[in-house]
Amino acid sequence: MACYDAVLLWFRRDLRLDDHAALHHALRSSGRVYPVFVFDRDILERLPAQDRRVDFIHRCVASLKADLEALGSSLVVLHDRARTAIPRLAGELGAQAVFFNHDEDPAAVARDAAVTGALQQRGRAVHDYKDVVIFERDEIQTQAGRPYGVFTPYLDAWRKKLASAGLAAYPVAPYADRLARLAPASMPTLAELGFAPADLALSAGESGARALFDDFMQRIDRYRATRDYPALKGVSYLSAHLRFGTLSVRRLAAAALARGTSGAQAWLAELAWRDFYHQVLWHRPDLAAGRAYQRAFDALPWPNPPGYLQAWCEARTGYPLVDAAMRQLNQTGYMHNRLRMVTASFLTKDLLVDWRLGEKYFAARLLDYDLAANNGGWQWAASTGCVAQPWFRIFNPVMQSQRFDPQGHFIRRYLPELAPLPDAALHAPWTLPYARQQALGVVLGRDYPAPIVDHAAMRQRALALFRAAAGGQG
Repeated sequence: MACYDAVLLWFRRDLRLDDHAALHHALRSSGRVYPVFVFDRDILERLPAQDRRVDFIHRCVASLKADLEALGSSLVVLHDRARTAIPRLAGELGAQAVFFNHDEDPAAVARDAAVTGALQQRGRAVHDYKDVVIFERDEIQTQAGRPYGVFTPYLDAWRKKLASAGLAAYPVAPYADRLARLAPASMPTLAELGFAPADLALSAGESGARALFDDFMQRIDRYRATRDYPALKGVSYLSAHLRFGTLSVRRLAAAALARGTSGAQAWLAELAWRDFYHQVLWHRPDLAAGRAYQRAFDALPWPNPPGYLQAWCEARTGYPLVDAAMRQLNQTGYMHNRLRMVTASFLTKDLLVDWRLGEKYFAARLLDYDLAANNGGWQWAASTGCVAQPWFRIFNPVMQSQRFDPQGHFIRRYLPELAPLPDAALHAPWTLPYARQQALGVVLGRDYPAPIVDHAAMRQRALALFRAAAGGQG
């Protein structure tokens, strides 16, 4: 690689200093590296003022800036349009090249192409790197040289490649003296960006991510046994930190590999799922525009019954586990992974609402929103995506509730109005006689909604809908 006097390092969804591919290469190839982050107006102007993600990112950027200042440098923080701001700043600082870690989001790909073109027209080099995932794009293919469309064979190939290729590390500390000497500078406040503070329970920044990871490593051996139970502390809670890169996915994979237990292996497979959906999006950028992965279901005539989507969004379906999960999302910006599958299946298969509407709602509410994973998960639940099982897989919301929240601890936490109900009735309150409801002070239609649909009946309607779209097969 050519050596430069000065370069720009563009932070994006990689807000850390540890094991950072683009920063590592920038520091090794230049005598002076200027770190920059852009609060991109092209993105922010489309968001509501109460968006949790902006507050979280703002805190992460502030933490990154403090970490850089502890090393004698700082972070140039702009509130601008990245397409024009990055080329302009490179010129102002005399940067001969710009380094960044790339992304598979089609909007990011288009933005990066515009920035790259503008820089190259001015004679500046551009270097981009893989950092968001472990294996990307065309790194894992079938024997026929095609991308995988089903996860299980992809996972087998992913594990084999991981065993043979290993995990490269990109240290920063040995070259930190090449960071540009910058005086501490101010950054735009959240209010100046046009956003209000959010009630965030998640600690931001690299230090917050490390604390969560250290805690999870004490529990990772039990992950396989506890991950599906939303009332238990079974999952890692690292998804938002992975989304914004305050942790290196390579460090996480290495730690799980070193642990080697059944629980660690199960969690490692979750990282593979993440890679899988990113490679799917890379090869099918049309998914970002609302296309179905399985084109046979692209124009499936979803009934979208009036009021059903709103009831689902507002946790008024009358199915306790579904409503508790939606309250968790609305109140915290997070939803347990098992419940993401349950609520998505319920919206699409019980309420017959187009998966795109649910995906859009999750995109607006999830702190850890990632286009590739969100789209992939919703299409999996709706049976329009990368699924090995046919479209007649439909979750029973009551059975899911009985199995994964048997004592109703999660339900009672988010639906305290149902707390008086006995465990046996908590999962399906409509089974209680009216007199018993009155005695307990939980009357359906007054204290909690009656079920919006009958699951068995809607299951048959969903099967008929998909069978027709599939040409009568199944």
